[in-house]
Amino acid sequence: MARHHKTPMLRAPWFWAALIGLKLLAAVVLYLAFSPLTLRQPIVDVSIEPGTSVRGVADAIVASGVEASPQGLWLLMRLSPNARHLQAGSYEITSGMSAWDVIQKIARGDQDLKALTVIEGWTFAQMRQRVDQAQGLRHDTLGMSDEALMAQLGRAGLPAEGRFFPDTYTYGKGSSDLRIYARALQAMDRTLAHIWSQRAPTLTLTSPDQALVLASIIEKETGQREDRAMISSVFHNRLKLDMPLQTDPTVIYGLGPQFDGNLKRIHLKTDHPWNTYTRRGLPPTPIALPGKAALTAAIIRFFARSRCIAGLTARSSVEITYHDGRVRHAATVTLSPKVLAARGPWVTARTRASAFGRSPAMFSITPFSLWRRNPCPSSTTVLSPGGFG
Repeated sequence: MARHHKTPMLRAPWFWAALIGLKLLAAVVLYLAFSPLTLRQPIVDVSIEPGTSVRGVADAIVASGVEASPQGLWLLMRLSPNARHLQAGSYEITSGMSAWDVIQKIARGDQDLKALTVIEGWTFAQMRQRVDQAQGLRHDTLGMSDEALMAQLGRAGLPAEGRFFPDTYTYGKGSSDLRIYARALQAMDRTLAHIWSQRAPTLTLTSPDQALVLASIIEKETGQREDRAMISSVFHNRLKLDMPLQTDPTVIYGLGPQFDGNLKRIHLKTDHPWNTYTRRGLPPTPIALPGKAALTAAIIRFFARSRCIAGLTARSSVEITYHDGRVRHAATVTLSPKVLAARGPWVTARTRASAFGRSPAMFSITPFSLWRRNPCPSSTTVLSPGGFG
């Protein structure tokens, strides 16, 4: 009967010593990989810059406040199948996380993002103040003039006011504030271009820049979505007649820091580029950051509610009341059912714009086209921009 003999290697003491050593090393690696990390604070933030090497990532983790060996972290990363997929960004390490948890989080790009909200109707100065106060951002533009900031964004010579879309923007810790401005600028470009492409061919406005200016005025006139379209129709009619817009928000914007919250008659009479009482047409720049609703109201179409009066006429009215309650605009449309029947769904009407208080629009007459569905008892009126359909 044949006898099986152990090979010389299995009988060699060094083999068993090496095997035991490998097992001990594996146990140490597993312990280091899956044991909770020791942190100097309950939560530490680590920022990984684009192009950072694996060793650089390990060094950044230790420098952020993790009590660990950078060589040990580097070894774990090299052993991980995701070593080539470590992503730049800002990451939060919390108590109880292991080194393996951290490595996988960075490999997934599971960043801890913060949010910054820019409100519709803010001025650019207010947006800059909010960005400067945002925690976690790298404030590369702090102290930079508006002109220099626009040059950094590739828009040298273009006024900054109104050019940034109000929205909520997320960012990772350590991100440059220039990136927030660039995203808001691009968002406004896209939104304005999209809405402008849907304009009526007879729109009073001749350029997207003019639409941006008018939208900013509409944004400052009211925060009520349902009022924006009707306010827009008043301004379009005044522009068509070459009348002064006579709107307080532009005057206030032009006063700048001099405005103390109390708009006086002398302010309305003092000429400056944004005084729409002393000058006709649109001011030279927007006066705020308009949102999508204001842009739409300025460019595409106007909607107004109509009602039947004594079964004989249909009327649509527009009113603007300033915060002090002393300024009031109105635009009314009155149509005879006989005209509606004779002209079909498309009729030509005349509107009377009147005003009381500090905005004397007087009694101006301007034509526009009007499409009406079911004029009585309740209907919807669609007014095309600029007063013409």
